[in-house]
Amino acid sequence: MNVAESITDPAAQTVPDVLAWHEAELARLPFLRPGLTAHYEGSIDKAGGNADWDWWLYQDGRGEWVLLDVDGPGCVHHFVQHRYPTCPEPVFRFYFNGETEPRYTMRPADFGRKAPFLKPLADVFEGDDVPPRGRGPIWVVRSMVPMEFQKGCRITSSIKLEGCDRAKGEGGWGHVIYHRYSETALRPEEPRGGTELRSCAATIPAACEHEVLAHQGAGSVRSWRLRVAAGVHRDLWIRIRWDGEETPPVWCPLGAFFGNEFGAHRVGFLTHGQEEDGTYYCRFPMPFWKSAQVTLCNRSESEACSVESEIEVGPAYPEATCGYFRAAEYCPSQDVTSGRDSVIGAAQGRGHIVAATLTGRSVDGRYVSCEGDVRLHLDGSTTPQIESDGSESHAGYGWGFVYPPQSNPFSGYDGSGDPLCEFSETRVHVGDVIPFRMGFRFGLEAGDCNDAPMRHSGVVLYYGRAEPATMLTDTVDIGDFESEKIHAYRVEGLVSREEVTARYEDELSLELTNTGVAHRGASEFAVSISPENTGVRLRRRSDQLYGRQRARVFVDGVRVEEYDWYVADRNPHRRWLEDEFEIPSRYTRGKDQIHLRLEHMGSAPGWTEFFYWVFSHTV
Repeated sequence: MNVAESITDPAAQTVPDVLAWHEAELARLPFLRPGLTAHYEGSIDKAGGNADWDWWLYQDGRGEWVLLDVDGPGCVHHFVQHRYPTCPEPVFRFYFNGETEPRYTMRPADFGRKAPFLKPLADVFEGDDVPPRGRGPIWVVRSMVPMEFQKGCRITSSIKLEGCDRAKGEGGWGHVIYHRYSETALRPEEPRGGTELRSCAATIPAACEHEVLAHQGAGSVRSWRLRVAAGVHRDLWIRIRWDGEETPPVWCPLGAFFGNEFGAHRVGFLTHGQEEDGTYYCRFPMPFWKSAQVTLCNRSESEACSVESEIEVGPAYPEATCGYFRAAEYCPSQDVTSGRDSVIGAAQGRGHIVAATLTGRSVDGRYVSCEGDVRLHLDGSTTPQIESDGSESHAGYGWGFVYPPQSNPFSGYDGSGDPLCEFSETRVHVGDVIPFRMGFRFGLEAGDCNDAPMRHSGVVLYYGRAEPATMLTDTVDIGDFESEKIHAYRVEGLVSREEVTARYEDELSLELTNTGVAHRGASEFAVSISPENTGVRLRRRSDQLYGRQRARVFVDGVRVEEYDWYVADRNPHRRWLEDEFEIPSRYTRGKDQIHLRLEHMGSAPGWTEFFYWVFSHTV
């Protein structure tokens, strides 16, 4: 049974079945996820600009253009593709586990209508070209249907997705977000037991606060419904403390907490939002083991605020395997400085992200661009593991936030509805949580590529523990003689040993010069790990001038049989890549050193290696 235990054959499931699966995943959100990693493949401008199109990895032997190619067990969770309806219609094919025939064959018009890609988990967002919007017509195909695989997955297009000229029939925007599994684990069950409803009504004077929940002992907040009188809800902040923590793990404005900081219209998701009558709701389960305190703070200097609160308190979750519900330190509304991403949220420790709300406002009435990419760095990696071709694509929409309001179970937005495009957008992760083991940094570009004044704010919601679950135990510098000697490094089938000067794909890095090798044979070296490890992560600085680099990995002479180390993508402009390989614990448990052998496989000109980081998982 895999870590996420997705639906093995979505086509055999009805829409209620798949929604029930997500409901069950919602109840299991507090459980931390060892052996699970999140990844992205999509149409990011390889040179670092805003030309976020040209989405393909390679053309296969059938003439199909490959959009995703991943080896080993995992699950596809999010598929998005932007297309002009007047352009040639692609045919998307989904292959699993080495199958030679596609499991599913889909055209853009099929999404939302053809199993397993049925509403509300899959549909087509249709933008028009009616003034003052005038940005379409555009179709955005999106799917949140979980599709599990055991041995690999390939997604292809019948036509080459490139360019952005509608008159020429071009268009190549899109992405896939997916999980990979490196360990197997039993799927945890939510705690069973009775619940108790804690209700209160109060008028909170200006510059005052009111406690709506004070609970002693173990338990969990199972749901929260809040009604706020019209007026000062923009000045109402939420403070939550678990188990007497001095620094509140949740401290942010009401709008950011409930998924809509803009607040012009009501939007709602599976997890949180606003109902038709204006009631706010939150369904994230929030465990605690000593105490819980929920406080509403009226930060208005002049107006009182009337509220009615209903909080359902239920049984406790197992403390050893769960995290606290937290909000990364709120990113207040601030003018963005040119050249750097806005840090919407950051945290240290271990856990998984479950939602992010991003808000963009105008500076002095200037145009607000939604073209800024989301970049999510996990566990200190210089290469972002999750990206998006614009903040609107992060939520599964396209051509800006000019059609408010919009929402589906896992994403949506609110905005002004005019060409200014001020917005607040939210993306929810339930089955597709984004795990981290040492920390995360969630960034958002301003303007097209950090080149325009904007005002950003937002919040990232996650489950977590302050302690990391992974530690660095060794490094190998391939270009350094002493490091190679210490680690008994040797290489056979050498293609080249050269010095490369290049950049990473993030916005912070400068040019880096490093010496390394490319081989078509094998490399071997020994590294130190923790004997108490629960698995090992290898991180490699590689040269991604050429894609489809593949290597078989051997640990102490035994091949890691679950999957190869395989990276299908390439980038000739920003050549440095930090890619990772998870060694399952059965190859490393109880050892303080391992001998590694990486054998080049496949069609790439060579396996490139310049630097290795070795991490030991501790939980």
